[in-house]
Amino acid sequence: MPSPPGCFMPNRLRQWLIITSFALLGWVLCAATMGIGMAAASLDTALIFHTVATPVFFATISTIYFNRYAYTCPLMTAVSFLVIVVLMDVFVVAMLIQRSFEMFSSFLGTWLPFVLIFGSTYLTGVIVRSGAGRART
Repeated sequence: MPSPPGCFMPNRLRQWLIITSFALLGWVLCAATMGIGMAAASLDTALIFHTVATPVFFATISTIYFNRYAYTCPLMTAVSFLVIVVLMDVFVVAMLIQRSFEMFSSFLGTWLPFVLIFGSTYLTGVIVRSGAGRART
């Protein structure tokens, strides 16, 4: 399957490791937010704080990624980050920690943050790339 114009699949292990590292950093920040939030407040309050913090974390991480590496286009990066986060939620949080897939029944706790991860990563990439393109001309 061909990549979208101006977008390519990382072809080196180092590139994949860097993309994975950035996604995992975002996932760890979100997990820490939930852990601290649940220890300090109610589950509902923790979920709201997590939902607000998620796009901030991923926009910040994406800005660093696109300014320093930008191995992939915004769409490919957003998909990669999202897939890695979903895999971590399925295999680490749901299967190992909670031993239940109940978390996936929560729109506020799971599905909205997934949308925000994708959206904030994609939009950040578009904005950073358009700014970088103007700076070069």
